[in-house]
Amino acid sequence: MPGARRCVGARAPLSRSGLEHAVSTESAAAEEPRTDEEPRTGEEPETEGAAGVEGASDVESASDAAGSEVSGDAEVSGDADVSGDAEAADGGVASEASTEAAADGPSEAEAELAAQRELRERIEKRKAEKEGPIRAGGKLSGTAAELLAAVRAVESGEKPVTRTFSEPPAQRRPAAEQPRPAPAVPAAARAPQVEEVTAVRTVLAEGGAPESLAERATAVLGEGAEHQLRQDPWQLLRVGGVRPDHADGFARALLGDDCRPDDERRGRALTGWLLEQAAVAGHTALDAGPLKSALAQRAVPDPDAAVELAVAEGEVLVFQDALDEGAPGAQEPGSPQQDEDEEPVERPVRVLFGLERYALAEESLADALARVVNSLAKEEGSGLADWESAASSVRGSAAELIRAVAGHGLVLHTGGEAARAEAAALVSAASELGLRACAAAHTTDGRRRLAGTPPDAAVTVAGLLSGAEGPGRDGEGALALDLLVVLDAPQLDVETAAMLVESLPDGARLVLSGDPTVLWSAGAGRVFADLLAARVCPQITSRTPDEGPIGELTSGITIGELNQVEAPDKEVVIVPVRDPGEAVHRTVQLVADSVPRAFSIPAEDTQVITVAHGGPVGTRALNSALKERLNPGPGRFGGFDPGDRIAYAPAPGRTVTGRVVGAEAAGLQLECAGITFTVPKDKVDEVVRHAWALTAHQAVGHRWPAVVAVLPGDAAASLTRPWVYTAFSRAERHLSVVHGVDQALPRAVAEAPAKPRTTRLERLVRGLVPTQG
Repeated sequence: MPGARRCVGARAPLSRSGLEHAVSTESAAAEEPRTDEEPRTGEEPETEGAAGVEGASDVESASDAAGSEVSGDAEVSGDADVSGDAEAADGGVASEASTEAAADGPSEAEAELAAQRELRERIEKRKAEKEGPIRAGGKLSGTAAELLAAVRAVESGEKPVTRTFSEPPAQRRPAAEQPRPAPAVPAAARAPQVEEVTAVRTVLAEGGAPESLAERATAVLGEGAEHQLRQDPWQLLRVGGVRPDHADGFARALLGDDCRPDDERRGRALTGWLLEQAAVAGHTALDAGPLKSALAQRAVPDPDAAVELAVAEGEVLVFQDALDEGAPGAQEPGSPQQDEDEEPVERPVRVLFGLERYALAEESLADALARVVNSLAKEEGSGLADWESAASSVRGSAAELIRAVAGHGLVLHTGGEAARAEAAALVSAASELGLRACAAAHTTDGRRRLAGTPPDAAVTVAGLLSGAEGPGRDGEGALALDLLVVLDAPQLDVETAAMLVESLPDGARLVLSGDPTVLWSAGAGRVFADLLAARVCPQITSRTPDEGPIGELTSGITIGELNQVEAPDKEVVIVPVRDPGEAVHRTVQLVADSVPRAFSIPAEDTQVITVAHGGPVGTRALNSALKERLNPGPGRFGGFDPGDRIAYAPAPGRTVTGRVVGAEAAGLQLECAGITFTVPKDKVDEVVRHAWALTAHQAVGHRWPAVVAVLPGDAAASLTRPWVYTAFSRAERHLSVVHGVDQALPRAVAEAPAKPRTTRLERLVRGLVPTQG
């Protein structure tokens, strides 16, 4: 946690052998005999935090998104990720499942779906109002033709970029004059008609594609889906889980000899697909080079033409972002001024391509943040005195936070778990001043950990947006709030953040609070990190350290140090393993026997966290072994039995943990966060997993009394500092590390920071709000 470091830097770096001497190590001699039976997997490893689908690593090598492909013959299998970056790859499926279960589903699922519907409505409205250089559906004429000519001129070197893109930017309205968003009225999604689905099923069968895709393809493609697929078979790529080789096979079956790699429909569809996979890996836009290289790798003979056509059709947008002053070609500070007769020095720009969905979200978020910053009325007299009195009643970082919020519309607050108390103190102080204030967390567990807030002031982000939680909305459709504190801010993807900030009324204050070292959002963007880098508002760093040996260990990780810690009560235990079979065996033994016996923490309060879903020590293998030990059964209900621990994905990027309570003809009955609901049986494979073991992305936003972090030998290349920090910091009282990566662990902490994401938000915000400091 930045700003709350302990004096641990002088201690020896923490390796497996070093930590074995620093803390207690589970004794192999004291354990029950190990079974030789290996976990049943037969699956390839899947690296968590990667795209989870084919294409992401090719699109942006800097992201290292070398995730596995979606398995199956063009259908999404039950192995599709429930959370993390891979979840976003099949968001439509999760949303469909949530819609069918919404009648008696958990409030978080309903809230997430309502929030997504509202966002889509706003984006559609913004599309209709936005006067941009590209018109959807346009051909190579007018403005589109001019823009394409400009792109060609830049890439061929005929013209400097700054001259080509010389059209002045559209003038933005003052932030305070922006219209208030309309009240959130969830739109009922039109269910595909039976005859439409039947027609699509027929064309899928003709093309050799699984007929099970029919309902989803109809929903994604909309009216005339059957006609669209016949006219352009590569439109099948728009359906989640379909890969280019699947779409090529489908096209060959329908088009015969007319199916060619140079078909412009194929190039255009692949361009959009690659940008979607980039979004799965967290990018909101891509440089031209990686995009065109990925197209060439997929046998597109003219990547430039494919991108230009996608731009002309309005399926892809093109942007120019000025590079930093230190970039090649930029004028050096202090260099002699040019004569008036000389040619002006060209300032280099970066040409990016992106999907309209994410471009509009980033621009809407930047505009909304500028409005929040500029619309706050300046407090004077008694108003400032009241805030100062509130700050004087607390100490340390909490007082700094209150003083910062008194005079600014937007404040960023960083810190670990202990810093949540400072956010709670702010909400309480604002409530005592008569302001309408609340704190919104990423998960229901995060809401639970907001102790000290006034009654009903702690909500979830999804519940707040849908109206299921919080104060509701005023007559103009804005949230009825004067202060909103968003916890777990690194988990905000750009679309959710845009909807949240746009919903604030003029004059409201916004605090984004979170731990910058945890894994970023499952969705596209890196909102919190971009705003920290933009430096357009006060940033308060908590000085409240996380307590105990676990807090000391994770505090060092934030600055790249894996230090030895004193753990007299075995708060941290290292369990060395030699191979995958031993890693599975020791993990099961820790959860079922060692941790309950030594710490009186029952198995249901111990969470296993591993690097991937697949592989010999992935979540599937571990969950299979843990189920056999903790809740054996035949798995009669789609592989589940009553009492099984599960993770339910109500929507992309959301993981709700719970348990199976039964089954009925309609589907599987689950209990999550105290609410019982039914998941339709045909959706169980897509949105429900066993959850004795989770990935770190699924675990973000949650904490458990005990955590067993599993680091098998084949995970060494996948480890990063954010992953290690996230996994270790999920533990409240006890952390066991099943350690099989040797020196790869300290190396990852020291040398493997967060994988970069290409986004535009930082520059957009800087263009609207002056930089501070």
